[in-house]
Amino acid sequence: MRYDELEAAILQLVVEADEAKLRVFGLETVTRLVRSELLDTASDDELTEDAWAALTSARENVRTADATELRARLTRIDAGILADGDLDQGILIVLTALEHWTTYLEEDRREELYELAIRSVEEVGFQVSADLDDVLATPEMTAEYERMKRLLTPGLRSPSPAAT
Repeated sequence: MRYDELEAAILQLVVEADEAKLRVFGLETVTRLVRSELLDTASDDELTEDAWAALTSARENVRTADATELRARLTRIDAGILADGDLDQGILIVLTALEHWTTYLEEDRREELYELAIRSVEEVGFQVSADLDDVLATPEMTAEYERMKRLLTPGLRSPSPAAT
């Protein structure tokens, strides 16, 4: 499957999913994209101490915080970015995931969950150097796409939000 075909397939999954499946998918995906190991290569001097505290709090509470709480943390993080336009890749992944999830909570737009899904695919692709002409050639990429299908397809079982 080519990358553009994967994008189209993911969009179709998001469009056809019911609200409950979207919510579970969003929670599981954002949780996956804010995990601590993505920040292992980040330097302490990329963010202020307050921004790091806000990022930690947002990551740790992403499953329970509401849009207002997450937006306040994102504002603190944004105000505390010290890097001059060249943030660590892991920080960018985490911040982008938090932004898409927060905007979804604020506006209830499926497009935000589609973007979150694409960021998840990109994160896997970055880890395994995926081939854009055969994006599912690696087991990791296939597993990520299967996870999305399982969570978003009607009739397939997905774990409850508390279990993920």
